[in-house]
Amino acid sequence: MEGKEKTKVVIVTGMSGAGKTHAANWFEDHGYYCIDNMPPELIVNFLSLMSYRGDGIRKAAFVVDIRSEHLYEGLQKTLDFLDGRDDMEYQILFIDASDASLIRRYNETRRSHPLANGSTSREVIEKERSMLRELRQRADLILDTTNIRVSRFNREMERMFIEKSGDADPFSINISSFGYKHGNPPEVDMIFDVRFIPNPYHVESLRHLTGNNKKVAHYVLKQGITKEFISQLENMIDTLAPAFEQEGKSHLNIAFGCTGGQHRSVAIANEMFRRFSDKGYRVTLEHREV
Repeated sequence: MEGKEKTKVVIVTGMSGAGKTHAANWFEDHGYYCIDNMPPELIVNFLSLMSYRGDGIRKAAFVVDIRSEHLYEGLQKTLDFLDGRDDMEYQILFIDASDASLIRRYNETRRSHPLANGSTSREVIEKERSMLRELRQRADLILDTTNIRVSRFNREMERMFIEKSGDADPFSINISSFGYKHGNPPEVDMIFDVRFIPNPYHVESLRHLTGNNKKVAHYVLKQGITKEFISQLENMIDTLAPAFEQEGKSHLNIAFGCTGGQHRSVAIANEMFRRFSDKGYRVTLEHREV
């Protein structure tokens, strides 16, 4: 099969309520032939028929979870089949989220968990997590959706799956702001606590604004300690980014945190976004609390 493009197959699984439906929608939007809740033992039949007929399907995604009977047995047959094909390549994507986040989502939507007869409890979540532990360990990719919005979810999916043409995508820096009182963000490489900067919240005219406002940004950025921090951080990232890229890392996730995630962290994140963009980096920006 040398020289022929391989069919890309993604097995999507994970915790119920973590975002597998969003993942399925993303795959469909990006040209994947996507099937939700297909019994694992039938995936091999589908792939064999697809290959035999030459339907022209070059990308396929299958969503499987605990609703599927004989999950492990069927999936093992599928993976054994894929391991023996030189015209197909596959990845396992595991969608996860914290127990508290999953319980909150079920309570908010009033949907029933597949393992629950009534309300979704921590015991039900722990039971499912135990059932899926082995599969999570086998996953090639894990996406934690705790506290991330759809836009960030889509960016993470693009980072993991978007097809690259020609030269590899440039190294990217993903910048975010958050408030410590709302919890630390997941999946972050570096967190910088900027609560050492004088707080605009204590200035009456700035209290009800955010770091996106020019007056708040000016107040934060004019501080001597802020200027020193930004200068040192910029030099550090300029040193580390090429080293990370050389080691095969395609992105760096940096988060700035202050008390509520409204003023200082937002202003600093905006400033670093501007500076790194000016340097030619591929940069994304998200304010979690704004």
